[in-house]
Amino acid sequence: MKPRRVDYLTDLAYGAIIFVSVLLIIVVRNEIGIAFGLGVLVSYAIHVAWKMARFDPEWMSQEVAENVEETLSEDIDEVIDRLEAVNERVDRRPRTDEIQDAVDDIAEGDEPLDDIDGRPTAGAAAED
Repeated sequence: MKPRRVDYLTDLAYGAIIFVSVLLIIVVRNEIGIAFGLGVLVSYAIHVAWKMARFDPEWMSQEVAENVEETLSEDIDEVIDRLEAVNERVDRRPRTDEIQDAVDDIAEGDEPLDDIDGRPTAGAAAED
């Protein structure tokens, strides 16, 4: 049987016994229900102490480290994807020297360029 399942069933059994003690207080005399309830609570405290004694702090540290590493790697991947998208948008924009060359061409009376790759603008084609 799996340890987590055993722990769950044990906790469920303690809850049921505490519920029975409350029923005993309501139905039967108070002394019987209170005595039964105190016995259940003491045994539950012993059970919790036993659970905590077998707790492995190194396991918890490893789990936290793995979760942090996984979360950080996902966040870093997301940031890298965003950065690459921004770089692509920046790369599509004309550089300053290309803009200056296009402005100089227009100022000299050459055919204005629509794009940096040398295609004429719609207005320049209509003027021909």
